[in-house]
Amino acid sequence: MNIRLFFSTIVLLISAMTGFGQQLADPEFSTAVANPAYNKNSPRVLFDEAHNNFHTTTGRYKPFVDLITNDGYRVIANRQTFTQKTLGTFKILVIANAMGAEEMDDEGADRPAFTQEECDAVRDWVRAGGNLLLIADHAPFGGAAEILAHRFGVEMSKGFTFDPLHSEPGADSLLIFSKENKLLPDHPITLGRNDAEQIKRVLTFTGQSLKGPAGTAVILQLADSARDKAEPTSTTDVSVAGWAQGIALKAGKGRVVMLGEAAMLSAQIAGQSKLKMGMNHPGSDNKQFALNIMHWLSGLLKER
Repeated sequence: MNIRLFFSTIVLLISAMTGFGQQLADPEFSTAVANPAYNKNSPRVLFDEAHNNFHTTTGRYKPFVDLITNDGYRVIANRQTFTQKTLGTFKILVIANAMGAEEMDDEGADRPAFTQEECDAVRDWVRAGGNLLLIADHAPFGGAAEILAHRFGVEMSKGFTFDPLHSEPGADSLLIFSKENKLLPDHPITLGRNDAEQIKRVLTFTGQSLKGPAGTAVILQLADSARDKAEPTSTTDVSVAGWAQGIALKAGKGRVVMLGEAAMLSAQIAGQSKLKMGMNHPGSDNKQFALNIMHWLSGLLKER
């Protein structure tokens, strides 16, 4: 399969509703961690599964869960409403592609996945020292997570982001963020704890755009050539220059990372050809990027 056909096939799988059912966790992806960050006092991670989440601990995000478990984190699946009590004993909350309906093609999938009370509880928990990783992909996921993002002053485009100038050949929604193209700004997450952990290239697999409040650190910067569409096949688009697909910010005593694309922290195979996307994609640092995000949220990575 030539490179153009390879990536065009991935885009079709990701963008089309029927393609999602063909995405499976890659059973051959290595989740080993040579030097685990935690050998004791494991940070407790609450992984949300209570809000029609497209990604779960035993499904498409199993490689991510296995990876951070091998790094020393203790992951517990959440099947309860967010309250101060349910969040209280955890260091990090991970939410990946929550929805307002059971299936992404159901009516109302883009409705708020969380109640106003839940959003208040998460915001207050973060301000008191909790740490949030909120991942919300292209439509319908942006709409479902929007009110929670607003609690931290973050705007979500809720569309599909493309950039023909900074993407894989023949696939203008498979975006490249690299030191070479200057779309991977310096931040503790991209620099890591040492040279071996420095991130040089992250690939994302069709997502939305994010814009944070003043003081937000951009970790995946969209170029001025990036555009957003309401649907992948739309003939009209809008500029998202100055927006991002990954941001980091502080709220009170806590930290927040928001990502506008979910597959980047997965390790999936798609379709009959078993095309690889996520941390298993050749030539990317997505695996170390996932670890660095968790290290910043748990406090291992300090500001330089």
